[in-house]
Amino acid sequence: MKDIYDFNVATITKNEQSMAMYKGKVLLIVNVASECGFTPQYEGLEKLYRTYQKQGFEILAFPCNQFGGQEPGTAKQIQNFCRTNFDVTFPLFAKIDVNGKDAHPLYVYLKDKAPGVLGTKSIKWNFTKFLIDKQGNVIERYGSSTKPEEIRSNIEKLLEK
Repeated sequence: MKDIYDFNVATITKNEQSMAMYKGKVLLIVNVASECGFTPQYEGLEKLYRTYQKQGFEILAFPCNQFGGQEPGTAKQIQNFCRTNFDVTFPLFAKIDVNGKDAHPLYVYLKDKAPGVLGTKSIKWNFTKFLIDKQGNVIERYGSSTKPEEIRSNIEKLLEK
């Protein structure tokens, strides 16, 4: 794979979708979970999305059950949880693995382009975030404890370019 737009992903309703549909947009790609201590970040993510979506910003949320079994639900349960508890309107995708031999190729790519602390490739926990510019370059990787509002100024800079 040459760039992020070469990947296909499955939506939460299992429809295959090309990442190419996000060309020219600033992206925040996040692995999410419904039963995590960081789950309240959905609220901050939704605020960012509603503030910047019309300017070309997208949040792509990938449920993952690899960290403490904190995303055990079905696709329908995940959708309902996000809608009911946080009024999430940004795209949710099918549950994936982000680490290990079954890691989704998109996440293999993201981890390669933006390694974590001390060059580690693995995702440490839920709500790890990757910021992508309009040209598809991985700009930054943020850990779980980075709150969505802390990324606001970086998103604004990328939207202005």
